[in-house]
Amino acid sequence: MATYEIDIEDVEYARHGDQPLLARIFKPRGTGAFPAIVEVHGGAWNLMDRNADDRVNEPLAKSGVVVAALDFRMPPIASYPASMADINYGIRWFKAHAAEFHSRPDRVGLMGSSSGGHQVMLAGMRPHDPRYSALPLPAGAPSVDAGVRCVVMLWPVIDPLARYHFAKKLKEGGKPYPDLVDTLIKLHDRYWKTEDAMAEGNPALALKRGEKIELPPTMYIQGTADIVHPRVDLDQFVANYSKAGGHIELEMFDGEAEGFIIRKPSTPAAARAIERIVEFVHQQVG
Repeated sequence: MATYEIDIEDVEYARHGDQPLLARIFKPRGTGAFPAIVEVHGGAWNLMDRNADDRVNEPLAKSGVVVAALDFRMPPIASYPASMADINYGIRWFKAHAAEFHSRPDRVGLMGSSSGGHQVMLAGMRPHDPRYSALPLPAGAPSVDAGVRCVVMLWPVIDPLARYHFAKKLKEGGKPYPDLVDTLIKLHDRYWKTEDAMAEGNPALALKRGEKIELPPTMYIQGTADIVHPRVDLDQFVANYSKAGGHIELEMFDGEAEGFIIRKPSTPAAARAIERIVEFVHQQVG
């Protein structure tokens, strides 16, 4: 596969009042038309920004994929579903401007890590949800929707309600439990506000409820030593996605913890994971 030099720039893609939202664009040098990925960072829906997943976005771009890594509204500015509206808008904004980035509107997929993995799966399933698609493009913009060709999830919070209950159960059991548990509970509460919202904005439960949803081809990457994203939720989602007729490829990495590509980018596991992401994106969107 060819390797490209890339250019990186920050572009304002949306604005709420006096608050701009930026997209970091990783653009291969060449005429294209290149496949594209809109990327959503993790951080338990509350933390980090568009730079968080550079270690995945850069090699993907160097393989010949335009990557648009989004900032979006988070608490305390706004809770669910504001981020989903920004992500849906970001997909449509990118499609409307695809030619400027040497891509095409029909060659766009999604990728996200942790809470970003949750959000891209939800966005891929519900591209026409009126709450998520509530922000109109400017007058005169091309007529595009937020449908995507594929979804790549890196250790997603695939069932926010189950993960919340998992963390609360650990806390109720008393010390010692990982310090991260208290933080996770607080951040769930800050973004979701209620357990009803965690159940509604939930890819795993949307499948179980039999909602009318899109089922884009999906890749699911996680380490076997990940204690933050419960394995039982992963197994149930993969089984139910396949049962519903969706194509899903699960890539498990032995002994790796959450965030292993970002935290340990020089390891063989991280290199293999990035290689698989590159192959999948080119196969589905290329």
